[in-house]
Amino acid sequence: MASKVKVWATIISFTASRIFFFFIFFQIPLFRFPCRIGTCTTPMELTSSHWIASEVIPSGVVKALLYPGAVGKAIFNNKPIPKYSKLLEAYNMKNLKRYPITTDLQHIEVLAGSYLAVAGAIIGLVKSRRLGLFGMLLLIWGLYKDPRLSKEHPSYKYYKNAISIYYPTMSVTVLSAFFSIKDDVRKIVSCFKWTFVKSKYK
Repeated sequence: MASKVKVWATIISFTASRIFFFFIFFQIPLFRFPCRIGTCTTPMELTSSHWIASEVIPSGVVKALLYPGAVGKAIFNNKPIPKYSKLLEAYNMKNLKRYPITTDLQHIEVLAGSYLAVAGAIIGLVKSRRLGLFGMLLLIWGLYKDPRLSKEHPSYKYYKNAISIYYPTMSVTVLSAFFSIKDDVRKIVSCFKWTFVKSKYK
């Protein structure tokens, strides 16, 4: 029984981690959030725009991370695939202005959650970790508590429609992040196995 539980847990977490990677790296829209490039809809766009503006990571690395999503979007929308050399222009990331550090700190949960989600998607391909799930939960929390959604905020009327969550895709992404954690999946499978065996011999 233990071996079967281990096999099922491995299969489920392996599949879920690939789904999570697909949603993050192929830039499936999860939310709407005002950012340096106008409006970001994925953690990859948010982190990439921050990397380019802050010059933390070379633009060549950022383009390599963005390209799978750019190809996927072009195919899905039946549009020409953007040239690799013009990728930053396609994402409106050329010559991004630096924001004051206080601006980033106001939305630190959204930014940090996006960073953790991207890192978790990469690490999840190699080893089961909770990083991706923590990132997604932090991201959702940040979107909900963004100070610009407060009715007292001077820009509330504008930002209440500019910040939103796409619940179907966000739900799938969070679930895949959770089920990519092998240890937790093993406990769930063990629980179901025990319940099934117990009911069978009643």
